[in-house]
Amino acid sequence: MRVELLFWDGCPSYPRACAELEAAMAALGLDPAAIVVTEVQTDEAAHAAGFIGSPTIRIDGEDVQPTPEPAGLTCRVYRLRDGRFSPTPDPADLHDALSQAMKGPDNDRNRRDRTSLRTP
Repeated sequence: MRVELLFWDGCPSYPRACAELEAAMAALGLDPAAIVVTEVQTDEAAHAAGFIGSPTIRIDGEDVQPTPEPAGLTCRVYRLRDGRFSPTPDPADLHDALSQAMKGPDNDRNRRDRTSLRTP
């Protein structure tokens, strides 16, 4: 399983997102040190990576909360399960995405289908 956290240097939410992701991984018995952290430094790099804002968390290449937002060096806004907005993903979304990835690639479609239903 590949867990990625992408951010840009001006992101005030990056430390919180990192801590929440590490906690979700630890709760599932995964090694938080395995997170691949990548700083996106230019708009060109953002577009090339499909980076839609900071922080972005991907598990096996899939965004934990997909959105059609354009790529770029900007702050990202997530929608929590209770409908509120947040600068980081809902911890339950992190847990579910990690759990599904632990079960293997046959569950990727199920994860995407459930996530897309919550996307505003």
